[in-house]
Amino acid sequence: MCLGVPMKIVSLHGERAFAEALGVRREIALSLLPQPWPHPGDYVMVHVGYAIERVDATLAEESHTLWQAMEAGRDA
Repeated sequence: MCLGVPMKIVSLHGERAFAEALGVRREIALSLLPQPWPHPGDYVMVHVGYAIERVDATLAEESHTLWQAMEAGRDA
């Protein structure tokens, strides 16, 4: 099973970016996305360090709520 995490782009550095979700910041690769690449403030789905698709903010927020519920051991 594959798992992707929606992350918000914080800054761009060529073909790489820094993105964050739920207090975690990671450097990610943008090379699998078509150009133009996302801008700071945009959300992307990240899998093993690569942005694999753009996602809207609503989906990202819903996913983060579910992650937090799972971590807390309760239903959302």
